[in-house]
Amino acid sequence: MPYPLTSEKMRLMETPLQALTRLKNGPRPVIGCLPLYPPVELLHSMGLTPIVLWGLSEVVPNVNDADRHLQNYVCSVARRLTQFVISEWEELLDGLFFYNAGDTLRNLPEILREGVIDTGGLLYPQFHLHVPMTPPAQTDASDYLQTQIKVLIASLENHYGIPFSEERFADSVALYDRMRELCRQLEAAVAGGAMGFAEFRRALTTANFLVVNEQIVLLESCLAGLREQPPASAAAPIIVSGILPPPDEICDIMDQAGLRVVGNDIAFMHRAYARSPEDWRDVSDYYRQFYRDHFPCTTLLYTADRRVPAVMELALGQQARGFLFVGEKFCEYEYFEWPYLEKQLKDQGLATLSFEIAMESGAGGETLRTRLEAFREMISNGGEKRHGN
Repeated sequence: MPYPLTSEKMRLMETPLQALTRLKNGPRPVIGCLPLYPPVELLHSMGLTPIVLWGLSEVVPNVNDADRHLQNYVCSVARRLTQFVISEWEELLDGLFFYNAGDTLRNLPEILREGVIDTGGLLYPQFHLHVPMTPPAQTDASDYLQTQIKVLIASLENHYGIPFSEERFADSVALYDRMRELCRQLEAAVAGGAMGFAEFRRALTTANFLVVNEQIVLLESCLAGLREQPPASAAAPIIVSGILPPPDEICDIMDQAGLRVVGNDIAFMHRAYARSPEDWRDVSDYYRQFYRDHFPCTTLLYTADRRVPAVMELALGQQARGFLFVGEKFCEYEYFEWPYLEKQLKDQGLATLSFEIAMESGAGGETLRTRLEAFREMISNGGEKRHGN
């Protein structure tokens, strides 16, 4: 059964639409950010509320307008994001921030601009950052990134009239550091069985649409309400990977099936909060380290060579016995990597299971129940046999 939420947590459990509406009517301009790893500390320090526009399935029930501007073989993340901006930005946002990642998202600023014009809407303030995608070992692009940060700061200052302050930036960094540390603590609680993965997923999805101070309150409340930890052997230990976490319905079934998520390689989760710079001089140095040392992600092309070793280290370090890959349909970068990663996992004796989430087919939780229960049985019976055994 899903683990119940306390009344304190429920108080902050707004829907994304409710949260965005409240923030839009608040004192700070709301700036929508894409893709997953924007410089939220910088935006927050300049008096803005940055919201990463990821996980919009509840806000965007259809993509009729988006499909006039994007092919229908584009991933649901891009289609829902496009629909949201075209139809809702004037009501819910005060601006948009972009940086370069992926193929579709890299070209999305121009697509969104044309989409808004096509519907007769007002054009939104738009801010850009170009993150160098060359591996650090190949060339040092630190000076280029520093220039990009300075240009972004100047653009924000000119538009919103708030001068940049290194002191305020350090205060914002401290808040986001605290938020990410709480995420890691909750991830550890899930690994230990003190929190269900479904509840963890709901908490982080809700937190994504809150101001960072509210995120901290929500996550601290989740930590305070943890249930007593069961024996470590009570469920099958697995790693979950993918761009987005499985939908709520599927996460509930995973918990019910006895799958304990001892670690995750989800872009929306672990890849986003795993690391933050600890010792930095100024804003430019902070983001030099932030992007250079980021947990490897398929959306950050220069981290590609580090991806499989990092994921294998996570799986083996957490003593997982199974690995669940949740594919986002048409997300080519994830699918290019999966066959090789799956072979490496099987070579280490881990059972593997992959399934695909497609917008047109819905969550499809009950159709996956049997597969997830069989996966649990496979792990209980020893998982994949090692080569040579």
